Amino acid sequence: MMIPSFHVSIAACLCTISSFVQAATVTYDFNITWVTANPDGAFDRPTIGINGQWPIPRISANVGDQVIVNVLNQLGNETTSLHFHGLYMNGTTHMDGPVGVSQCAIPPGATFTYDFKITQPGTYWYHSHANGQYPDGLRGPLIIHDPDSPFKDDYDEELVLTLSDWYHDSMATLIPAFISVTNPTGTEPIPDAALMNDTQNLSILVEPGKTYMVRIVNMAAFASQYFWIEGHTMRVVEVDGIYTEPAEASMLYITAAQRYSFLITISNDTTSNFAIIGSMDPEMFDKMPASLNTNVTSWLVTDKTKALPVPVPVDEFDPFDDFSLVPQDGEELYDDVDYSFTLKFHMGNLGDGANYAFFNNVTYVKPKVPTLYTALSTGDAASSLDVYGSNTNAFILQKDDIVELVLNSADTGKHPFHLHGHAFQAVVRSDEDAGSYAGNVSLPKVPMRRDTFMVRPGGNIVLRFKADNPDNSRIWLFHCHIEWHVDSGLIATLIEAPMELQQSLTIPADHFKVCMDQGLPYTGNAAANTADPFDLTGENVAPAPLPAGFTPRGIVALVFSCLSGVLGIAAIALYGVGELGAKEVAASRRAVAEITEVAT
Repeated sequence: MMIPSFHVSIAACLCTISSFVQAATVTYDFNITWVTANPDGAFDRPTIGINGQWPIPRISANVGDQVIVNVLNQLGNETTSLHFHGLYMNGTTHMDGPVGVSQCAIPPGATFTYDFKITQPGTYWYHSHANGQYPDGLRGPLIIHDPDSPFKDDYDEELVLTLSDWYHDSMATLIPAFISVTNPTGTEPIPDAALMNDTQNLSILVEPGKTYMVRIVNMAAFASQYFWIEGHTMRVVEVDGIYTEPAEASMLYITAAQRYSFLITISNDTTSNFAIIGSMDPEMFDKMPASLNTNVTSWLVTDKTKALPVPVPVDEFDPFDDFSLVPQDGEELYDDVDYSFTLKFHMGNLGDGANYAFFNNVTYVKPKVPTLYTALSTGDAASSLDVYGSNTNAFILQKDDIVELVLNSADTGKHPFHLHGHAFQAVVRSDEDAGSYAGNVSLPKVPMRRDTFMVRPGGNIVLRFKADNPDNSRIWLFHCHIEWHVDSGLIATLIEAPMELQQSLTIPADHFKVCMDQGLPYTGNAAANTADPFDLTGENVAPAPLPAGFTPRGIVALVFSCLSGVLGIAAIALYGVGELGAKEVAASRRAVAEITEVAT
């Protein structure tokens, strides 16, 4: 791992070896560039690195520290941003990172500073929140140590593991092919490999009899993974930054964006080493390539002279149920709900023939002005949903409201949903195909909490949280953390007490500068209208609805019919009448465009 600067290295070391260290300022200087990587041994590909290296550096700090991340974008051909996943950003919603929500994208050649205080311990990660970009490599662990951890005396050393899926093609190629008339069923791209610590066949030296705190993060774009360590039982003590009562598990199911910490005592059996297995969930894939190995294996090595064992096949996956976890702080159910809203999601087609994701029949489209900047610049109108646009799925919450979010799935897939700025109480999770929530279940007295939670196919979940962030922390996304579904619009926006926000938050000059440098608006409503905040003329909107009677199967048939026609014309040109001239080629293209316009 590359440490960005000498003073960071010293600060990080001091923070982790002593519980007596006072709060510090921890500074990281990140130069984001393209590098070349080949983590699965298939072939070299362009990958987004930091300071010329990949995997990118781990961010480490202590509770109470001030973290400063200075970003220089030297990608050359792409904008970027950073999101610090799971951190509540108390007092600093403008440091959260999603482009179009809390900032404009950072253009090539520009600098941008993230500056925030650490108020919570636990296992987190950071990643790009621009252009569907993080699967190209811009994601890494973020670890917050706690001198007052209730488990600080229960282990000898700490290990950090990451899981991820890996694509051989870049997101700039994959996303347009995914959201396309040629993919009307919305089949997600299948990963080419699974990785652990951004590699394969990793050996980790451990000592028999020692107890380790293992922090594990799934940084995948798509695939959940089953995870287990042969010959050992895990004692879960933290999920998504929430300490839990210790719970034993032989196998974990970790969705994209989820994190676990567990204690493991290494077996005193020194006759063998022990396999660590991550296995991508094959049920998430619409099709299974014959060449795909869904597993990634590493080893706990107690004796380097002994062989690395071949993992023992499992008859079935039987993971631990995270819904059974009990937060150690004993926070009881929020039972007096002030505001409840329901989101029903599904996948479907719009008039361009492509497949999109919808909350309540609305697919998210990024506004022209970042939502935070709209809340700050529209005066009294900021308390009206209308100013935030037709396609942002915005909801306005009042300060200190107890909020209930009911999520009903009308889709056949598994979906991990993440809330920025909060950890939520997971009070209901239905079985598969249970349909919409009917309110006829008993609620736990002390519900489990985390910031990313999975809804089963055709099922529902009910989440509760208190809108109690400090004055400057008010604009948050709620979205599926499968990157393909973020790209296709499965996003809602939660706006907490916008009128109070206007009185308390000042945006740093360098944040506005990246907007100005690109000629992007940073005041006004979602359409960048500063004269009339309720006039959304010119706003970014989704494609028109699909004409009545069209289905994904029909779109497929139409696309291939048009393609056959074009190929037929080309064949005639080649074999019948010779090469078409420029006028004929242009006429043919116009004809195909007219056919496509009528069809969609």
